[in-house]
Amino acid sequence: MEHIAHKEPMTFTDFLRKKFKNLLDPIAGFLNRIGLMPNTVTILGLAGNAIGAYLLATGRISAAGVVILLVGPIDALDGAMARLRGEPSDFGAFVDSVTDRYSELVIFLGLMIYYLQQQNWLACALVYLAAAGSVLVSYVRARAQSLGMDAKVGIFTRVERFIVLAPCLIINQPMIALWAIAILANFTALQRIYHVRKQALDKQTRQ
Repeated sequence: MEHIAHKEPMTFTDFLRKKFKNLLDPIAGFLNRIGLMPNTVTILGLAGNAIGAYLLATGRISAAGVVILLVGPIDALDGAMARLRGEPSDFGAFVDSVTDRYSELVIFLGLMIYYLQQQNWLACALVYLAAAGSVLVSYVRARAQSLGMDAKVGIFTRVERFIVLAPCLIINQPMIALWAIAILANFTALQRIYHVRKQALDKQTRQ
């Protein structure tokens, strides 16, 4: 049976990385020259988000938003560093992906602790739904790829979540971000599930 290759669509994240390549590469090159390793930068990004989560848990919402906004670009730097070093690896990509999930979840943990202290149960439910949707968006894609299918579709990937979350925290309006992420992240997960279902049906038809 002839294998039919599917070209994955370009996500907004892919577009931004291509658009800002000329800005990211000099910074990544400098970090390489001073001896930092890509995985070290990845872990530094996680540590920065952990600081942001602590600020959230203690009610310093705007300060947390600033920290999270400043740490965000690190997500693109580690990959650029590995590419410039000529040594991108499967394990490096794996560490990057796993660390991204931890970064998001630790931020949601900070919000959950804050709202538990306020006994704001609606906000706690939204934090849970936002966290679940964010994890499912990445899990559906990873599971689809393990089955030989793509799932890069969807309106609310990680970069869109970041673009919504950080500014809303800075202006001290986390509920706006939580409503948006809780709804749109789960909708994106459903979009990807539907996309994978179509591919699976097409594969069955060809067989």
